[in-house]
Amino acid sequence: MSFPKNFLWGGATAANQLEGAYDVDGRGPSIDDIAPGGKDRMKIIKSPDFDWQPHPKYTYPNHEGIDFYHHYKEDIALFAEMGFKAYRFSISWSRIFPRGDEAQPNEKGLTFYQNVIDECLKYNIEPVITISHYELPLYLAEHYGGWKNKQLIGFFKHYAETVIDRFGDQVKYWLTFNEINSAASFPFSSQGMIAKTGADDKRNVFQAWHNQFVGSAYAVKAAHEKNPDSQVGNMIVYATNYAYDANPVNQLAALKFDQGFNYYTTDVQVRGEYPAYSESLYKQYGFTGADLDRTPEELALLKKYHVDFLSFSYYMSSVTEVTGKVNEKTAGNILGGLKNPFLKESEWGWQIDPVGLRVGLNRLYDRYQVPLFIVENGLGAADTVEPDGKINDDYRIDYLKSHIEAIQGAIDDGVPVMGYTPWGCIDLVSLSTGEMSKRYGFIYVDMDDQGHGTLARSKKKSFYWYKQVIASNGTDLSSDHLDY
Repeated sequence: MSFPKNFLWGGATAANQLEGAYDVDGRGPSIDDIAPGGKDRMKIIKSPDFDWQPHPKYTYPNHEGIDFYHHYKEDIALFAEMGFKAYRFSISWSRIFPRGDEAQPNEKGLTFYQNVIDECLKYNIEPVITISHYELPLYLAEHYGGWKNKQLIGFFKHYAETVIDRFGDQVKYWLTFNEINSAASFPFSSQGMIAKTGADDKRNVFQAWHNQFVGSAYAVKAAHEKNPDSQVGNMIVYATNYAYDANPVNQLAALKFDQGFNYYTTDVQVRGEYPAYSESLYKQYGFTGADLDRTPEELALLKKYHVDFLSFSYYMSSVTEVTGKVNEKTAGNILGGLKNPFLKESEWGWQIDPVGLRVGLNRLYDRYQVPLFIVENGLGAADTVEPDGKINDDYRIDYLKSHIEAIQGAIDDGVPVMGYTPWGCIDLVSLSTGEMSKRYGFIYVDMDDQGHGTLARSKKKSFYWYKQVIASNGTDLSSDHLDY
């Protein structure tokens, strides 16, 4: 079997990691603008002393990113040269509403995204837009306490309706919140909460999720009313989870992990109602559903305006072992975990498991029976520019090839997969470490971790390989005959 004729091959980025121009044309600060660069980024943000304030001893690479704000035409032309059918990008909320709670939008911000959308459509590239991708306006985090505050539902509703009304005739595919379930371990990015504002209290996290679910439902409603052909998806970070062994205790723990991390937010957004295990989940953290502020009207809204498809990032699988037999840890996307002895690791310690993607696609479709869209997947690696200017990233080609083969396997299994947009199709600032040296792209950007470089774009070997993959609709994954 081959990939579907209308399969959405493309790539994915996020405003906060590539746009730069953080204080240009009326944009307000976002939470990511005060996330320091460097390998200790997550540790600093999770510290009880973190206070939303920038500090002179840190660098803030997101302020410049790769300056997509001024290079978008050049970059989208390169995406078109690869043959992209879709480009997943996000809108910066604070570029539209600088504080997040204004009545009137910033017209210069809307104009920028109109130009990006027009540039995509010029090349017949479908925009796939994430409405909120880890960049809550800083004002809403500082003055309202982040998403645990129900006032944010109204602010997000107004923001979502504004961008959908402006762009909904041209944009068919929308995602509401990026990796919404990541708040299970890191509420800063997706919920705008830190230790000083209650991030360590799980009741706040679950209340924030509820508020986001309601906001998401309003976005679904707005998109469907603006354009009946539009499709709206939720978006999670998915980690295919295995019990370490056949010990029933580990099997049960693996089930509980899936419920708490992989399924809870998706059960609500896809099925439109809270799952049966909710109370058991809340009990683990010392509260009940009655402790959450959820009205009958909100629950009815969730039921009526659930999402049309499920999108997710996939970088790694995870292992559950609760008897204490295994202690060796590994790093990962948002969450780390126990080391799987059957898998290899990337330079940054992320375990590589393409078969896990096929397993995950089957599990997700069996559970939800809606189309699936892999909107992030990729290998962060330190690329070397050869003396002749070439970047021979065969390791990236091997990684992506194995995952595309896994997608093909899932399609053969009967899973409807809408598309594949590998993460960081052009080099950008890493979320987890704030580094440029951790590169994902098909396109190299001359910028180092200290913010030095020309920002010149150049094509890696994987650029030509992915161009061939798209042109063949996934049937030619070889790289030994590339003219590079």
